[in-house]
Amino acid sequence: MAPSLHPSIDNGITKGSDKFSGGKLHCQCPTNKVEVTLTGNVLHNHVCGCSQCWKPSGALFAVIAVIPVENVKVTANGDKLSIIDGKATILRHACKECGVHLYGRIKKKHAFKGLDFVHVELSDEKGWQEPQFAAFVSSLIEQGFDPNEMPSVRARLNELGLQTYDALSPPLMDALAAFAAKEKKASL
Repeated sequence: MAPSLHPSIDNGITKGSDKFSGGKLHCQCPTNKVEVTLTGNVLHNHVCGCSQCWKPSGALFAVIAVIPVENVKVTANGDKLSIIDGKATILRHACKECGVHLYGRIKKKHAFKGLDFVHVELSDEKGWQEPQFAAFVSSLIEQGFDPNEMPSVRARLNELGLQTYDALSPPLMDALAAFAAKEKKASL
């Protein structure tokens, strides 16, 4: 039996809409939910196996995407947000009560500065870009997942149409490398 990857993809991937105009994300508190409004659709939506991204209970992967910072606004109960780790590259803003990560922002010089990381599964609206690939798949092992079960995880991801990587997708890795090369050249 294939392992459960994430509730939003376990039964297949639903294609998003190119004309989708955005929506609201909510934490999982029963009342006084944190609300974050996203204007426009997301980019580079993917399943992520790293140990830093928020995952729903029982899920092996997070589903996470990026969106320009100017398209992200906390619209309710922002006082409930706190940064998980102030020294991390991605400053993950999570609800202090339920623990759900609403968005992650990069403040330091980085190739992805200007993009916020968001979990569109926290939205009731339909039309968000569907996951495009699977990143940091081997990181599951570091979190205690049985290495012998990895072939079934990769097979299920491939069956869903998600190319698996043990880093980010090649275009995103190229963006990181180009940024590093530019920084290196600037420092010479």
